[in-house]
Amino acid sequence: MAVSEMTMYEDDSVVRKERQIVAFTLGSETYGVDIASVREIIPIQKIVSVPRAPDFVEGIINLRGRVIPVLDLRKHFGFARKEEDPNQRIVLVEAGSESIGVIVDSVSSVLRIADDSVEPPASVIVGAEVEYIYGIAKIDGDLIVLLDLTRIISDAAKRTLKDADLRSAVVQ
Repeated sequence: MAVSEMTMYEDDSVVRKERQIVAFTLGSETYGVDIASVREIIPIQKIVSVPRAPDFVEGIINLRGRVIPVLDLRKHFGFARKEEDPNQRIVLVEAGSESIGVIVDSVSSVLRIADDSVEPPASVIVGAEVEYIYGIAKIDGDLIVLLDLTRIISDAAKRTLKDADLRSAVVQ
């Protein structure tokens, strides 16, 4: 969940809670993730496929000697596959003691969002999807879907990743 902070504004009388998010795009939509869960953002690099991994697992990367699973967020959300693009990034997210990379179309900015501009997911969002959507932010008339990327991989998918022999797939 998001980390909030107290902020004093210019008139010294208004104190609001805010959160910082990393905003990124998938297709024409903007999504956000709490900056506290983002370890780093890197350009797309060579991704090694992992046999018998779930469909939305693109593969693994070797980042400074660490093997990191990489998910294709477009596949996970059911979007059409996108051709490689120089704007695509891998957002490395801390999921407990592990790092997980997610491929996004582009990273647009880091935003400060007042807590009072965030609403819970609408009641029309049902099923597994609601587990990883923790809010909808309203910013200048636009809506940003706030995701908890650490929940995107279900417990079953985590077990699948751990059971696969990830280290043997790394080509050095």
